[in-house]
Amino acid sequence: MSAAEQEMSATASAAERLAGFARVSTDDVDEAAEQIGRIFCPHDLKPTQARAAGFSARHNCAAFEGFSINYVAYGGSVSIDPGCLERFFLVQVPLAGSARIRAGDCELDAAPGRTASLLSPNIPTRMMWSDCAQAILLLDRRMVEQRAAALSGRPAGVVEFDPVIELDAPSGRALQTRLAELMALAERLGPSGRLSPAAMADWREALLDHLLNGQRHSHSDAIETFSGQAERLPRALRAARDHLADNAGEPLDLAQLACASGIGIRALQLGFRRHFGVSISQMLLDMRLAGLNARLAHAAPDASITEIAFDLGFTHLGRMAGAYREKFGETPSATLRRRLS
Repeated sequence: MSAAEQEMSATASAAERLAGFARVSTDDVDEAAEQIGRIFCPHDLKPTQARAAGFSARHNCAAFEGFSINYVAYGGSVSIDPGCLERFFLVQVPLAGSARIRAGDCELDAAPGRTASLLSPNIPTRMMWSDCAQAILLLDRRMVEQRAAALSGRPAGVVEFDPVIELDAPSGRALQTRLAELMALAERLGPSGRLSPAAMADWREALLDHLLNGQRHSHSDAIETFSGQAERLPRALRAARDHLADNAGEPLDLAQLACASGIGIRALQLGFRRHFGVSISQMLLDMRLAGLNARLAHAAPDASITEIAFDLGFTHLGRMAGAYREKFGETPSATLRRRLS
């Protein structure tokens, strides 16, 4: 086990994490529900015993653009009923104690080093924490849904994750390690520290990759098909896809694409339909839209949508805007405004 994983598997006696980012510290149930509800979402919080002996609540939060890393701990046994989270996804990795979690029809027992949970915003959730402390990653819902759309070739829509994360599986260990590194980074930076835009973008990419490619969800099959992972991809189609991606800003030239792949145009067209589930022109459009979304998500305040669009190969701004809205559920300017807000 790596040092980062050992850090995330701390025992109940270990010191709290992110102490410099304290947001809530109270032994009053109503105050805890109100204050933590403002940070996450409104929820019903109740001690399991009539008298809240031993109750305490602690919430420390280091916020970044599009995500935050949190330390949340409750003393005693409490029930938490947030209903549907609506605005965000939550990855909860137990550090101490235990939690029983019901997400939709699935029920799981979370415990340090064994099982973590991944809560989707549209699935109703209820939890029972027992002297429990958890490291919690919050990810903006729209950011996750738009990235799933970019990876799957589908319009942005609801993404539902399998709520169980097995921490002894390779994907679970990798995610736990990444969260430990993020928590340690936040502690080193302190409340007044700042990540550079490039470092912030790298973290967003890494977290989205761990979730959308490492954890099972409702778009997993579509992502595997669109990326060619669903079956062994013929070398010619792999070469064609890579050539298309490398030259996405250029006009589509089927003869050149066929030359790069080593097979005929008709074979290419049939191969794209079979292995990727889309036509060549549809994949190119999706690559350009995904590139535009990524550029706008990291754009400078004075960025020009028109210049970025032309740079990515779009020639008709009206059709680009319509295709972007259909795929991501908002206009390019709305994505840019959200990035700058």
